[in-house]
Amino acid sequence: MNPHHFLRRSTSFVRKTLLPQSLSAIVLLGLTTFNHTPLLGQATDKLRTEIDKKATAIEPKLLQWRRDFHQNPELGNREKRTSQIVAEHLKKLGIEVQTGIAYTGVVGVLKGGKPGPIIALRADMDALPVSEQADVPFASKVRTEYNGQSVGVMHACGHDAHVSILMSVAEILADMKQNLPGTVKFIFQPAEEGAPEGEEGGAELMIKQGVLENPKPEVIFGLHVMAGTETGKITFRPGPTMAAVDYLKMVIRGRQTHGAKPWGGIDPIVAASQVIMGLQTIESRQVDVTKEPSIITVGSIRGGVRNNIIPDSVEMTGTIRTYDDAMQTSIHERIKRTSEMIAGASGASANVFIRKQYPSTVNDERLTAYMSPTLKRVAGEENIIFPCQKLTGSEDFSFYQRKIPGLFFFLGVTPKAQLASAAANHSPLFYIDEPALLTGVRALANLTLDYLNEPMKADAAKK
Repeated sequence: MNPHHFLRRSTSFVRKTLLPQSLSAIVLLGLTTFNHTPLLGQATDKLRTEIDKKATAIEPKLLQWRRDFHQNPELGNREKRTSQIVAEHLKKLGIEVQTGIAYTGVVGVLKGGKPGPIIALRADMDALPVSEQADVPFASKVRTEYNGQSVGVMHACGHDAHVSILMSVAEILADMKQNLPGTVKFIFQPAEEGAPEGEEGGAELMIKQGVLENPKPEVIFGLHVMAGTETGKITFRPGPTMAAVDYLKMVIRGRQTHGAKPWGGIDPIVAASQVIMGLQTIESRQVDVTKEPSIITVGSIRGGVRNNIIPDSVEMTGTIRTYDDAMQTSIHERIKRTSEMIAGASGASANVFIRKQYPSTVNDERLTAYMSPTLKRVAGEENIIFPCQKLTGSEDFSFYQRKIPGLFFFLGVTPKAQLASAAANHSPLFYIDEPALLTGVRALANLTLDYLNEPMKADAAKK
């Protein structure tokens, strides 16, 4: 439990039931040593009530924004229309706005009416190269070019909801700014799903271009809608939450020969198949499986042009998922050694290339413990799944968490009756049950309010 919430409850109980009025003030002083003021609880409760009222009132706009963004999706580093709508909205609210960060990113800075800490809230804006099949009246019909191919475009991961939620939070907090002790930085980020080939993008580029400076936030919060989790439920965990993702490419080189005379050359296809099987022993036999899980997947293999010709080479690509930095480094080394030695045993060679993409999404343990009471209060204890299971998917929110403490949580968007059959995020059938979005608005707004009123101290929230 957040110690300040406990103190407020204890203070009220002692004052009303146990102590005469003459002694009440003395005990009250001792119990509220870590609080800003004995009246903070009452004032904060009023603001929380105000947030709920404003969230309910803004829900029609929230859904209108979400459906508009869904019907007009844009790929990473190309979110021009989306960012323009976001920037215009923030300017109307009187928020200081910067545009063009990491191509199309938008940052808004809301200064409260009282001094206090600086925090950041983040939403990602980009869609995916997916042709929508979901049966909704606002389904995307957009097509564009992606890495040289004509593709459909769809918000198949829910970033349209993230943008709409944060726009709603910005409006609510801007209307309450005189009562906010501190500053809120709204980060609308492009290219979370990755930049087009040959371009930088996403959180990493935003950080390079100063998004966490001037002013520098001390913590950051973010959320992600999640298919397969019941509508309105919030799930989160401390520590490693989502996996680091690395790109793997490997070329196995042999020597071309006739398929009827394999001894006349070196068969890279057989060597590649042996390498693939060998890679699977890294997780099962070479690393400590009790520490953290890991995954090595070969997703494509290309080699040869005819059924009776053994080719010169085979190219493979894949993905690596890890949660621990030291294990990540070790697994990279083992992949290289295993591949080279297995290929070498048959006279072939292996050229291994690994590119780090996103680090593991790691929720700051102290911040998670400190803000847990807020999420439980917003969603209700019965709607909290904690700790949730680790996810092998990845998120570039992790780059912010490498710089400042961050809390990233998940919002269920699947009706209970559809949990068993729900299409996953990134599916052309991905579907959002829109009543969940209001919970997302209330969660981010209340995290902001509670943290600004009672920022985490050096010795706070230890469990």
